[in-house]
Order: sequence, then structure tokens, then C-alpha cells
Amino acid sequence: MTVRAGREFLAIPGPTTMPDEVLQAMHRPALDIYSDQMINLTDGLLADLSKLFATKGKSYIYIANGHGAWEAALSNVLSRGDKVLVLESGRFAIGWGNAAKAMGAEVEVLKGDWRRAIRAGEVEARLRADKDHKIKAILAAQVDTASSVQNDIEAIGKAIRAAGHPALFMVDAVASLGCMPFEMDAWGIDVAMSGSQKGLMAPPGLGFVAVNDRAREVHKKANLRTPYWDWTERDGAEHYRKYAGTAPIHLLFALRQSIDMLFEEKLDNVFLRHRLLAEAVRRAVAVWAEGQVLGFNIAEAAERSNTVTTVMMADSHDPDALHQYCKQKCGVVLGIGIGDLEGQAFRIAHMGHVNAPMILGTLGVIEVGLQALDIPHGKGGVEAAIEWLGESVAP
Repeated sequence: MTVRAGREFLAIPGPTTMPDEVLQAMHRPALDIYSDQMINLTDGLLADLSKLFATKGKSYIYIANGHGAWEAALSNVLSRGDKVLVLESGRFAIGWGNAAKAMGAEVEVLKGDWRRAIRAGEVEARLRADKDHKIKAILAAQVDTASSVQNDIEAIGKAIRAAGHPALFMVDAVASLGCMPFEMDAWGIDVAMSGSQKGLMAPPGLGFVAVNDRAREVHKKANLRTPYWDWTERDGAEHYRKYAGTAPIHLLFALRQSIDMLFEEKLDNVFLRHRLLAEAVRRAVAVWAEGQVLGFNIAEAAERSNTVTTVMMADSHDPDALHQYCKQKCGVVLGIGIGDLEGQAFRIAHMGHVNAPMILGTLGVIEVGLQALDIPHGKGGVEAAIEWLGESVAP
């Protein structure tokens, strides 16, 4: 038998659960794509995306997932044979680098560790050694959803400037935008990209790129540009060129609603909500870890992200069994271990449309699964999460 009812709850790091208001926003007729209403919708979204990225630069919307936004960012600033430095801290910066290599760039990986954040000092040292400035771009992820690390993008930006290196700083904010502070201009980021399906609480299918003036100058000479991704094409006078054709109207309706909800809540409150709920998850995991089977993937507490937590499981136990139990018996879908952590971990997402009942329910289901599957764990993880929230959320 099961104890589930209704639709599954997605405790995975994307696509995340969407608010009903976002779903309802799409339930309407399409617009005339040549109308003032359509133009105003686009202009408002582009301006608000730049606010979310915290940049005075321009933003672009692509009908694509995050992998498409990777390609959009790369193709607009790179030329064939350019050298790219990838800062490893998990799977996704490496994936971005692989895309660059497939497009014709030379890729070097600054070796990292799936259990820790990027070390800004190591970045500065590598750039200082690049006397001829052969490195043209630096790729990093603010949060890697495989390892669940949170990288200090501000510190990396300072390291690049301290080295006096002219390479473009390019950041993947797919698992962080709309969930935690992201200060593109203040942190010295030249190109940033993200997607619709995580912190922005909208359906998969929209990719975003924000770009500053320095990157736009490099863009003028980039020879990897292709018509669909090209910023110059998308800056054309005709509105349809903003999307290289027909606009994704209903996805835009959803995005408009989700951004309105973020601004209504106020970003500082959104970031605080994510921090409080993430710490509730971490309190529970810390208690479960007392059983000597479960543990955090990221060793340093300060480097654990506020959007996803990767939980390691000892070799003698199968994380997939827990995943299947939670899904089939209780209707909660956990993230599986991916990349180097495949078969060794499960992941708990706490990003986007998430609140205390959702998190406490997810933790409760995991604890039920640990009990049902006889997986050794410290008792009282959910109680630790409740205690944290009770102490931290003022009446």
C-alpha cells in the first residue's frame, strides 16, 4: 500500500514545483505577436531580468533550456580557437566547458573538487601565470546542483581583477537566480546566464543571458556567432527578432507572473526564505548523519548552497531504494546523484516555489523512508528542522 494521494511533489533541483498562479497565467489565449501588448510584455520582462541579474547591461530571452543559454553566451563572445578556463566544482561548469570545446574553443579545466567550492586564490594564481593572456573567458557556476556547492562569485571576480587579467568572467546562475544574491555588475561579471525552471518558478523552456558593455565589445569580433543566438540580430528593430521568430507567448505569460510574485515578496525576503529553509534541511541531515551512513557531500558548512543539498550514502546502502520508496509510497520525488556522484547520493531541492510545509513534509517523508528501509540514521531530524524554524521565524 501507499500513503500518497494527488500529484507528486518535486523535491528535485529543476523543474521545480510551479505555483498555481503561474500555471493559471498560461491558461489564456495567445496574443497578436505584432501588438503593442506583446511588445510591452517583452520590454517589461527584459528590464526585470536585468534587475534580477543586478546589471545595467542588456538581457536576452531564448526559447531554450540552460544548455541553450550556455551556447548563446559562448557563441556571442568567442572565436574559434579561443582558450577558455573552466573552474571545476561539480558537473555543470564542466558541461559548459564541453559545449565550448564542441563549438571550437580550446578548453582548460582548473581542477577542483566535488566536495568543496572554487578557491579564488587558485584562480588568481592561474591567471597570473597566463602572461600572454591566452585565456579569453573564465566559466564558473554560482551553484552546482550535482555537488550542491555554492561558489563565492564575488571573491572570484576580485581574484580576476587582482590578477589584472582581461578574460571575460562568465557565470552560470541557473540554480541561484531568484534564490540568493546575484550582483552581476558589482561582482565584475561580464556575461551571466540562467533558466526559467528553478528559482524563477516557471516551466522549462526559457533561457536568459545578461551581458555588459565589455562583453558587447568582444562580441563585435566573435566569429562563433550564428543567427539564432546572435545578440546583434536580436537587437534589430522588428520585435520578432527578439526571439528569432515567433515568441514563446505562454511561457512569457508564466514568467511575467513568476517575476511579479518575486518582486511582490521582495527579493530580500525571497533570499531569507531560501536561507532559512535550506538551513532547516541541513539541520535534519546533520542529525541523520549521526547514524554513520548519511552525510553532506560538501565538507565546509559555509560552502553548502541555499538551493539544493546533496546527501551522500555509504556504499552498503542504495540511495535509489530511498528515492523509489519516497516516490512510489509517499509521492515525493527526490533528486538522484548525478555525474561523479551517480549511485552514491540523493539530493533535496529547496529552491523556487517552496515553503515550510513543503520542506518539513519532504524531510518527514525521507525520515519515513529511512525507517522503512532500515537505513541507520540519527533520530529526530525533522524535529531539528522544526526547532530551527521555530527559533528563526519571528511571530
